[in-house]
Parts: sequence; C-alpha cells; structure tokens
Amino acid sequence: MKQESLCDMEYGCRKKKTKREEFLEIMDEIIPWDEWVGIIRPYYPAGKRGRPPIEIEIMLRMYLLQCWFNLSDEGVEDAIYDSYAMRKFMGINFFEQDVPDATTLLHFRHLLEEHGIGKLFFEAINRCLERAGR
Repeated sequence: MKQESLCDMEYGCRKKKTKREEFLEIMDEIIPWDEWVGIIRPYYPAGKRGRPPIEIEIMLRMYLLQCWFNLSDEGVEDAIYDSYAMRKFMGINFFEQDVPDATTLLHFRHLLEEHGIGKLFFEAINRCLERAGR
C-alpha cells in the first residue's frame, strides 16, 4: 500500500473532481495493466547494462497521457509535474521518484511504434469504451 502524501491529503478534501481526473480514473479501471505490460515486456530492455530501466507500467501510463492529451515528449513531462490528476494516474510520489524524462519517453514510444503495439492498445481501448457505452 502506498503512503499518502500531504498533497494527496489536501486534494482528498476537495469538493469536486476535475473532468480530467474523472477521465483518468475511468481509464485506470478499464485498462488491463498486467496484460498490457506483458505484451511490452518481451521488447523492453532488461537493464543488464547501463542504468536500470523504468517500470514498464509507468512508461505506458506516460505514453497514454501523451496520446490522450496530444502532448509532446517535453509537454507530457511538464504536465505530469504540473497536474495532480496526471501524477496520481502515473502513481508517482515525488518523495520516492521523479517523472521519467522526455528522452526516455521518446525511446519508449519508438519501441511501441517499431513493434506496432501502440495501435493495438488504442484499438483495445476503443473496444472497451464501446462496451462501456462511453
């Protein structure tokens, strides 16, 4: 269980959620994260050389935010630092970790594009949303 930060406590006292926060909560519920991480895992660096790779799910969440909100690599990095809803969706607590940088996202996005995985995910999201009537 993740420890709640002061920011989480402050935001928990709000009377209203933003549309962005509601959207991200819905997406967090309908996406089969373990399944999607499993699809990416065979192509993801094992981290045998260089710095350890960032968790696949964190990179996937960042990539999806980029696509959903039409942001550049640098733009999504800044937006996560700036937006509580995006940071919550990412599961990032600044006491424990930083937002992955734009270059790391660029490499992740290229990996997904190279293997046709991004298109597969968006087709799956559309099917889930259609089934849910959204």
